[in-house]
Amino acid sequence: QVQLVESGGGLVQAGGSLRLSCAASGRTFSSYRMGWFRQAPGREREFVTTISAGGATTAYADSVKGRFTISRDNAKNTVYLQMNSLKPEDTAVYYCAARRIDGSGNYYSTGNYAYWGQGTQVTVSS
Repeated sequence: QVQLVESGGGLVQAGGSLRLSCAASGRTFSSYRMGWFRQAPGREREFVTTISAGGATTAYADSVKGRFTISRDNAKNTVYLQMNSLKPEDTAVYYCAARRIDGSGNYYSTGNYAYWGQGTQVTVSS
């Protein structure tokens, strides 16, 4: 079991930056692939980015590639999402998610992540 708590959301102007953090409980954080997803009002939750358990590999949705960076610090049980050049269409609730490294299925589907945080709101004004 792992519990996830996001922080760092807020209101920012277009072109600005925010860094989200996701703190995980438990002593086996390094056994989990981590992901960030987001959900805008009236829309389905969508994949943003993921990072492997050891941090060596990452993947991004096309909509955020080149602007967002995921990283993790396994010693601190924390995963980060650095968001630069924010756009109004990035406005959403951002969720941190975890799945064990031996989990099945692709890394971009919400159903393949077993653990979720409560979400943090990111609002980008134009």
